[in-house]
Amino acid sequence: MIPLSARSDMVTGGDLLVRIDHDVDIQSGSLTVQLNGFDVTRSFRPHPDGRGLLGLITGLELGRNELTASSEGSSPARAALELTNHPAWGPVFAGPHEQPFVCTTHLFERVNGETLGPAHDEQCSVERRIDYVYRTTAGTILPLTDPNSRPSDLSFTTTSDGNRVPFIVRIETGTANRAIYELAMLHDPAEPAPDPWNRGSGWNGRLIYRFGGGCRPGWYQQGERTAGVIHDVELSRGYAIASSTLNVFASNCSELLSAETMMLVKERFAEAYGPPLFTIGWGSSGGAHQSHGVADNYPGLLDGLIVGSSFPDMTSGTSFKAVDAVLLEQYFDNVAPGLFTEEQQRAVSGFGVRASIPHLAIYALRADPDAYFADVIPQDAQYHPTENPTGARATIYDHTVNVYGRDPTTGFARRPLDNVGVQYGLTALNDGVIDAELFLDLNERIGGLDVDFNHQTQRTEADLEAIRAAYRTGRIISGAGLASVPIIDYRAYLDLQEDGDNHMKLHSFSLRERLIRTNGHADNHVILVRDSGFRSGFGAAYSSESSNDVLYDALAQMDRWLTAAAADFSATPRPEKVVRAKPPELVDACWAPDGRKIVEPQTYDGPGECNELYPSFPVPAMVAGAPLVDDIVKCQLKPIDPADYAVSLTPEQPERLAGIFPSGVCDWSRAGVGQEPQTGMWLTAQVR
Repeated sequence: MIPLSARSDMVTGGDLLVRIDHDVDIQSGSLTVQLNGFDVTRSFRPHPDGRGLLGLITGLELGRNELTASSEGSSPARAALELTNHPAWGPVFAGPHEQPFVCTTHLFERVNGETLGPAHDEQCSVERRIDYVYRTTAGTILPLTDPNSRPSDLSFTTTSDGNRVPFIVRIETGTANRAIYELAMLHDPAEPAPDPWNRGSGWNGRLIYRFGGGCRPGWYQQGERTAGVIHDVELSRGYAIASSTLNVFASNCSELLSAETMMLVKERFAEAYGPPLFTIGWGSSGGAHQSHGVADNYPGLLDGLIVGSSFPDMTSGTSFKAVDAVLLEQYFDNVAPGLFTEEQQRAVSGFGVRASIPHLAIYALRADPDAYFADVIPQDAQYHPTENPTGARATIYDHTVNVYGRDPTTGFARRPLDNVGVQYGLTALNDGVIDAELFLDLNERIGGLDVDFNHQTQRTEADLEAIRAAYRTGRIISGAGLASVPIIDYRAYLDLQEDGDNHMKLHSFSLRERLIRTNGHADNHVILVRDSGFRSGFGAAYSSESSNDVLYDALAQMDRWLTAAAADFSATPRPEKVVRAKPPELVDACWAPDGRKIVEPQTYDGPGECNELYPSFPVPAMVAGAPLVDDIVKCQLKPIDPADYAVSLTPEQPERLAGIFPSGVCDWSRAGVGQEPQTGMWLTAQVR
């Protein structure tokens, strides 16, 4: 017996789709299937592929259950499967539910314009709804109020399976893990309702799971939108699309809770429509955070990734740079105004434009406990350092307290945040952009951030337990799980935006460095780069616009890649199958602004036309000497070495430098403090 919709130890909601691989006639009466001693044989029917049986088991009790199957006859056999059932609203592996938590079903707008109404219980649950919409011949989406009607302007499409079907979309809306989910696929209401035995002609058997971006104010709320499931190109080819409110970082800025929610929503999809041949994670920015985190830490939930504006993860990929930007902005604007020229400021930051310093500083407010709350969060529930010191804190660390644990002194979440020993502007000094006096003043007065995000004169020190937890649990991803997943990293180039931007090209190479370090190669990772005008394809709103031909060709290539891997039934390890199945024409490339494709390896700073068109820039820690892999929370320290400085210091300056760094400076050649291997995959949060 094989559980199909969920792991046997992570079943939710009391039901499970199960396959029995046994050559037996279900009508003969020779097979008996029991759940906890009760006969459930009638739940099974022949599998659609003609091999074995498929059954949707219902009525599981919370906790441990036993499913048994036995057959009589000339070849008697017996099998048993132990199952652990969890509530439909969770939790499963993300740890205790966050409180407070505000339900927003009454604010969630369905495709027909109506809301879901108030939640039925404290778990934010509602009844499932089914709605239909259709695409007109003009390319717009309209509600199909009468599923039996055929509007005169109904358009048709041909799926990737070659089926010509009406462009009518079935949308299921419901709740799982306290999230609101949406499941969409082409389905003609004139056909029987889809189920695991009857797929329907409009679904090609593949699933795209969409993750949404943002971060602030992603805590303490159910959320009011998913990442969008009505998308022309994907649906027109026959893909099903799934998403939920807790898979949008602007509602839930936690990769851990996102992964758990995605698991429950995918379980619901499989039980309602059958397990997909494969599932593609699709998301940009915060959606890429989630895609990487889910695939790396919970293998099997996602089979392939198409990401845009990517970061390796939130903990190291975004937050460190944003906090450094806050400190630099504070120093340049308030501590030492006018001391550095704009070009010197840019050089110290490393960014392509100086404007990226204040731009990234805004993103650091995810670590400020009272900066951002959703409007639905009651004022009296919100943290304030003096007026409500026991209130809910609006930080990514408190939102993930099940991983980091609480500081016993403050009661607040521990923070993996540190800048002790960091020599800001070191490369700018050695390149002659700033002099020694500016370098010393910067490092003497840049300071750090206290637990309430206030500037302080001393550097920020990370909690060692939080650092270890970040590595052990995969909050800082290693890339081990990603070895089994094809990844297409699509990037619209934004490093030189006039107003600054945090979606910088180097992040693609930071992830690639981790893949190479952990797996010995990055052959499953493809980078595609275009100019800033091609950012479409990842938004939540419906659009019939499909001008981003590179992105949607990437979807076709990913389909070929995953289809070939799924057809490989050899004993070869999955990572090797993935590399072997890669389409030969799918390689690193960039596109010039005139549309010309340039096929060449994408590198951080190597030679080539792509890097001339779209150069990469470092971040503040890299200017201070950190490696491109970019995963060190707290550096190991070493004694100050005069050989590290390409400029001559005055007799007084070494003593001043020693006063700034009394314990030493960062030794970036060594692993970070507390940097240890990930404990494993599919970990359950252990609250400390």
